Amino acid sequence: MNVAIVGLGLMGGSLALSLKKLDFVKRVVGSDHNKEHKKVALRLGLVSEIVEFEEVYNYDVIFLAIPVDGVILALEKLQNVPSDTTIIDLGSTKSKIVASTPESIRKNFIAAHPMTGTENYGPTAAIEGLYEDQVVVLCDLEDSGEIQREVSKKIFKALGMKKYFMRAVEHDRHAAFISHMPHAISYSLANTVMKQENKNNIIALAAGGFRSMSRLAKSSPNMWEDIFRQNKTNLLEAIELFEGELKMLKSSIEKEEWSEVNKTMQDGYKLHDILK
Repeated sequence: MNVAIVGLGLMGGSLALSLKKLDFVKRVVGSDHNKEHKKVALRLGLVSEIVEFEEVYNYDVIFLAIPVDGVILALEKLQNVPSDTTIIDLGSTKSKIVASTPESIRKNFIAAHPMTGTENYGPTAAIEGLYEDQVVVLCDLEDSGEIQREVSKKIFKALGMKKYFMRAVEHDRHAAFISHMPHAISYSLANTVMKQENKNNIIALAAGGFRSMSRLAKSSPNMWEDIFRQNKTNLLEAIELFEGELKMLKSSIEKEEWSEVNKTMQDGYKLHDILK
């Protein structure tokens, strides 16, 4: 099959590197609105050729590795693809994208979220093997065509990914807690430190804990603005519940209820038993 990837940043570029090694993929081309990204992607050999967006119609599989608001606009422009074409989006939100998919190409469309990535972005952030041994969530798959279901499963299996299936609304609530809220916290943590008068001294003393917690603040603000917008309701619920937990911990510290502080930390420590 011939594959076109729209968006040549971390996700699209890494995908291209892996797809090129699959024996059933003949050709991988890329498209991007950013001229510099096009040049860098070619220089790094991420794709064999750069094509205009209008040309992706000619490919068997079209990946949309672009911000979630951009996915909706792209789907509007892809309404005339052949019935056997498979369109796969890699966005971090799913409900609004699925609801906005034109009915004429709903069978063509696969709503996917690979649960992988780094805080870096752009073509230079591309990593071969980024998708291997990671989870991909496929949403509302029963509404996609049989050909498209089989093609997507074949590709993600070949990439070495673990497939999970759920409804888009269910995915978005889960993603708000395990991905979107942590990003919001990381941005807020970074801003809290940067607004201190002695921020330079604080940053000079920053060790592994601060760097780990603030790492997500390096993520693309434009991309995450779109994600926060599309998943606003779920994100606000997650933030409110987090605020409640933090408020209880703050209260225990204020009252010097150290046994309660310890219990709170012990409860949080249990998460790592699940993540093993």
